[in-house]
Amino acid sequence: MTSTRLNEELGIEAFFKCENLQKVGAFKARGATNAVMSLAQDAATRGVVTHSSGNHGAALAFAAAARGIPCVVVMPEDAPAIKVAAVQGYGAEIVLCPRTQREAVCRREIDERGMTLVHPYEDSHVIAGQGTAALELLDQVGELDLVVAPVGGGGLLSGTALTVSSLSPTTQVWGAEPANVDDAHRSLELGVLQPLAENPVSWGDGLLTQLGSRPFAILKQHGVRVVTVEEEAMLAAAWTLMRRLKLVVEPSAATVLAAIRCRTREWSGKRVGAILSGGNTDFAWMQSPLFRP
Repeated sequence: MTSTRLNEELGIEAFFKCENLQKVGAFKARGATNAVMSLAQDAATRGVVTHSSGNHGAALAFAAAARGIPCVVVMPEDAPAIKVAAVQGYGAEIVLCPRTQREAVCRREIDERGMTLVHPYEDSHVIAGQGTAALELLDQVGELDLVVAPVGGGGLLSGTALTVSSLSPTTQVWGAEPANVDDAHRSLELGVLQPLAENPVSWGDGLLTQLGSRPFAILKQHGVRVVTVEEEAMLAAAWTLMRRLKLVVEPSAATVLAAIRCRTREWSGKRVGAILSGGNTDFAWMQSPLFRP
C-alpha cells in the first residue's frame, strides 16, 4: 500500500508490505508453514513445539493444523491475551511459564514427546519462509533503493537480506528496532553478538527477544544496519498508519515507519519498501502516556 500524503511528508516513495493482513495476522505464517511442510512424515506425526510471545506460536499452530499434526506452544506468562487466544484458536496446546524458562520447557516437551522444535528465528526453513515477504514485495513494486523490516530474533530481517541480496544486490536492507531493545543495533555496530538488555520493556512486544546467532551471521555478512526508535515515535507511527493507510498494526510493525522518519534527510527521494510485520494488537498502547494522538 502507498499514501501520497505520507510520501509528501517523508520526502520518499514508500511501499508498505502488509503482513498485518497475512494469515494469523503476521509474517510468521510464512516461516512456520515452510518449516512444517518440510518435515518428514515420521517427525511430523510426533508433532512440533516452539516458544513464542504469540505471533510465531499462532503461525506454528496454524501450519500444524493445516498438516493435521500436534502442536505445543510455550508462552511467557505475560504474553498479551489476544495472542494467547490466537494460539488457542488454531488448536495448539499452550504451556505458560516465566519468560526466562521458555527454552527449558521446550526441551522438556522434546525429550518427553519426541516433538520437533521449530525455532522462531534459528531455523533455516523459517528464515527462508520469512524471506518470501521481500520476494513478493520486489515482484509487486519493482526496483527499490531500500527495504526496511523490524528486527527481534532476526528471522524476518535475515530472510529479507538473503532475498534482496540475491534479487536486487544494489538495494540496501535496514532493520528497525525499539531503542529499549537495541541488541541487534549494538551487535551489528560492534560485529559481535550482544546480549539483550536485562528485563527490557517496550510496547514492541513482538521484538522483546535476543537476536539469534544464525540471523546475526547473515545480517553481518550482508552489511545490514539497524535504526533504533524511541517508544513515542513507534506509537506515533502506529497511529499514522491507522489514520493515513487505514491499517491496524501492532507497535512492533510500526518501527519501520518510525525508522524512516528518523532518516528522512538521508533517504530523501528514495524508493523504500517497508515490511509491516503484524497486526495483532489489543490497542493497550493507546492508554500509554507516551501515546499522543
